[in-house]
Amino acid sequence: MNKKMISFIGGGNMATAIISGILSSGLSDSDHICATAAHESSVIRLKETLHIEATTDNKAAAQKADILFLAIKPNMFHKVIPEIRHAVKENAIIVSIAAGQTIERIEEIFETSIKLVRVMPNTPAMVGAAMSAICCNDAVTDEDLAEVQAIFNSFGKSEVVSESMIDTVIGVSGSSPAYVYMFIEAMADAAVADGMPRAQAYKFAAQAVLGSAKMVLETGKHPGELKDAVCSPGGTTIEAVATLEKAGLRNAVIEAQRACVQKSRDMNS
Repeated sequence: MNKKMISFIGGGNMATAIISGILSSGLSDSDHICATAAHESSVIRLKETLHIEATTDNKAAAQKADILFLAIKPNMFHKVIPEIRHAVKENAIIVSIAAGQTIERIEEIFETSIKLVRVMPNTPAMVGAAMSAICCNDAVTDEDLAEVQAIFNSFGKSEVVSESMIDTVIGVSGSSPAYVYMFIEAMADAAVADGMPRAQAYKFAAQAVLGSAKMVLETGKHPGELKDAVCSPGGTTIEAVATLEKAGLRNAVIEAQRACVQKSRDMNS
């Protein structure tokens, strides 16, 4: 980052995950990161846990930022942005991680030309395994975009998408951890029903899901091909797969995810 100053307006869980990723990857150091919080107790937490500069003064944090993260709740944008918009450096890159706030809407609140990147990360950022979608306005250069993507790659993976895909992203990665947790819980419940202790069942189920996802990402093989490789003729796995097909697993996932995407579109309209 060439020792650029990175400021976060908001120091909650997602901001903390991003800061941790930046620090652990060596992209920047604690002397070049600042975060704000609404309460002094949160300021103390940020200082003690991350060893960064922290303050309740949003304007002061914005003034020094080369890259400025808006890590506040969407309903706070109309209050916080007017407070900081005249303090932002002319060439600062502004990064929003708020759901439901479009590039056009954020530009309107700033009331001036800005370099704006909109990112949709997900909660696995907390364990360094996020999937983030990135889009930007026309003022953002390729170099600017590369810097922002490097930050999000420091605690997971990222892809640049068109803003029109953000609702789809919410369905396939933003909200989907909840679906996966339900699947893990269901597998663990079945294991418990067959006599396995609950804690052990969660570990077996979660590690199986983690390993399966890793196989998809690292082999580059189609999920169907990987599934076929597990299914021996007349064996246990194909019996389970047939039962899942009969119960409509695929259709249930597709319908649920599309309902999620439609809800996101409705909320943005």
